[in-house]
Amino acid sequence: MIDEIQVENLALIREAALEPARGLTVLTGETGAGKTALLSALKLLMGARADKEAVRDGAEALAVSGRFYGAFPAAVAEDSDAPCAEAPAAAAEASGDDRADDVELVAARRVTADGRSRVTLDGRMASVGELARAIAPTIDLCGQHEHQQLMRPAVHVRMLDAWAGEAVAEARAAYEGAFAAAAAAAAELARVREAGEASSAKLDEARFTLSRIDAVDPHEGEYDELAADLAKVEHAEALATAANAAHEALAGEDGAIDALNAAVSALDGGARFDSALGAYAESLREVGYVLEDVAREARDYRDGVEFDPETLAQQQERMAALQGLMRAYGPRMDDVLERRAEAADLVSLVDDAAERERAAQKDVDAAEVALADAARALDAARADAAPRFADEVGAQMDRLEMGGARLVCDLAPLDREQWTKTGPSAVEFLFRPGPGMQARPLARIASGGEVSRVMLAIKVVLGSTDDVDTLVFDEVDAGVGGSTAVALAEVLADLARTHQVIVVTHLAQVAVRGEAHYVVRKVEGAGGMPETDLRRLAADERPAEIARMLSGDATETSLAHAREMLEGALRG
Repeated sequence: MIDEIQVENLALIREAALEPARGLTVLTGETGAGKTALLSALKLLMGARADKEAVRDGAEALAVSGRFYGAFPAAVAEDSDAPCAEAPAAAAEASGDDRADDVELVAARRVTADGRSRVTLDGRMASVGELARAIAPTIDLCGQHEHQQLMRPAVHVRMLDAWAGEAVAEARAAYEGAFAAAAAAAAELARVREAGEASSAKLDEARFTLSRIDAVDPHEGEYDELAADLAKVEHAEALATAANAAHEALAGEDGAIDALNAAVSALDGGARFDSALGAYAESLREVGYVLEDVAREARDYRDGVEFDPETLAQQQERMAALQGLMRAYGPRMDDVLERRAEAADLVSLVDDAAERERAAQKDVDAAEVALADAARALDAARADAAPRFADEVGAQMDRLEMGGARLVCDLAPLDREQWTKTGPSAVEFLFRPGPGMQARPLARIASGGEVSRVMLAIKVVLGSTDDVDTLVFDEVDAGVGGSTAVALAEVLADLARTHQVIVVTHLAQVAVRGEAHYVVRKVEGAGGMPETDLRRLAADERPAEIARMLSGDATETSLAHAREMLEGALRG
């Protein structure tokens, strides 16, 4: 959802800011005033190709920035600086805003007069591709010649499935699981066959690797344990000497314990005259117990040290063998064990090739049967939903008085080789201009205005199940007037209950429905250079603009009519 867009030096725009409402925002103004430039700014934030000709005459660069709220791709959210991403959500939660669970994303793009483009996302440098992946999926541009979603058949199946809900979701989840299982089974069969056809040199290498590692027969964790043991055995004499020296220093003649006992005795004698000395003596006794324990344990450690030259030689030989494997197949013992498993698997695949291939083929056959069952169930669920979806869209198209035109949701079965994770059939929306006429792909038969209104009808039907936050309609009212204009305004108002909607319009019937109303005018700037002025109208300024849209001028009659329309929109 768009929170704010700021534009500088784009076409006729020197400086402009747009803060659309959460529901319906309308942009009005004379033709040629610069409304298209605002849409161009939005396209740049969606990752559209930069055109240096769009830079305002005399400026070094154009700049477009926007703040968005929504559920953005995980990579974008993770790359964003945490405080920046979370603070607005926390503030929204504190204020009771239902946007509290959304993530904030600030995007900016700069295009220089020589065509270079720079992008930042939440203040960090980014590519145009990252910008497109972050922003474009959340916005649909629905203009006379631009229909991001509706012109892409690959998106039609998502729209149908979203509308159908659980009825299709369960079947699709089962199909996706079966499709993944079939792909994994096919990959395993291919691996078995490839291994069975392994070259003799590759097989000889695997057999040699397996033989060499098995000759040593290393075990998991053995190397670390042996290294620790060797450190003790190789330095047995030094360890025994150190333990003995500690024991003698503590418990030997004139050792620390004797000296400590002498100190305790002296303090006990003085305690007859001052009890404070008795406390010192008690503290030293506690220390004495610790020293006696350490002395005893040091003696036991000394006595337990054994030096066996034969055991040392065996351990050193074993360590050399393990290190030899690590040099050949390491650097870690885990790598050695992994190489052994790979070699053993290849040898097994070749030695048991026929049996392994039969087992893998059996798994493939079973997976294909399960996939076929899941495919039939998914097709059936979609076939049931498709005409009902088309009927609901048709009802909205009737509201828009589209002359009996209809949306047809076509399901065409695909050959097994063409199945995808999405399904076993191609789903495409077709347009039938009138009763008895042939349905054809939208892009090939419908006019720009018709496609915009079809998109509007679809989006109303999708409602909250639609995964696009913001819809921008440019000239959706082309060729519309009379009662159709009223119907169009009502449908847009319905859509604004579930989406953020921005409409560029010449219809007063649509304009009065706006929660936010911006007017675009061409004015004379510094040095007589024309520029676009974008301004949000206050409530008391709207009647004059609505009157202009009705009659071209703000007469008493048109102003009265405008006020009446605005009051009616508020009541509605």
